[in-house]
Amino acid sequence: MDLVLAESRQIVNNSDIDRLLSIDDIFQLIREKYGDPPNWSRPQGFISLCKIILEQQVSLASANAHFLKLSDFIKDFTPQNIIRLSEEEMRFCQISRQKSQYLKALSQSILDNKLNLTLLLNQNESEIRSQLTSINGIGNWTTDIYLLFCLQYSDIIPLGDIAIITTIKELTQAKTNEEIRFLTDKWRPLRSLATYFLWHYYLCKRNRIAF
Repeated sequence: MDLVLAESRQIVNNSDIDRLLSIDDIFQLIREKYGDPPNWSRPQGFISLCKIILEQQVSLASANAHFLKLSDFIKDFTPQNIIRLSEEEMRFCQISRQKSQYLKALSQSILDNKLNLTLLLNQNESEIRSQLTSINGIGNWTTDIYLLFCLQYSDIIPLGDIAIITTIKELTQAKTNEEIRFLTDKWRPLRSLATYFLWHYYLCKRNRIAF
């Protein structure tokens, strides 16, 4: 990620933490128990987006293992090399047929100049979401994670994320989708920071690490 962009859009910062703590007591509870969350970030671009695709509906540990196996196998992690992989080679790297199709769809869109990940830096959230979700295998969750980790957008909450929903239900009275959406709307415009706090709680409580 461009260093200037990372600094200008850093999700975890003291002034925003103070504002979020004043909005909802659950973040003070999390802070007292586990401290402030890390400012998780990843480089902008193809490799990070591929890794997020691999993280869909599996544990972080499993996704990381599959990503590392694929990275070691192809050496140069580019759209051209992903496209060239056969089904057998993908299976050897422990990539499912479905996710293999998703990685190749992303790769092909880049090779066909239908998607330029560098240009996303100059677009708004709606434009980014429209471009990414037009690609087979990229839905709102994957887009949310890219906006959070890679572009450091300040007001994103992935309500399709199991860890987020589990933590909200555990720490608040919100149980239904409508109640959860109503609650999280109160956290605007700091929903990304709220997300980081919720992930931080979920991971620390279960003694897990983020990859």
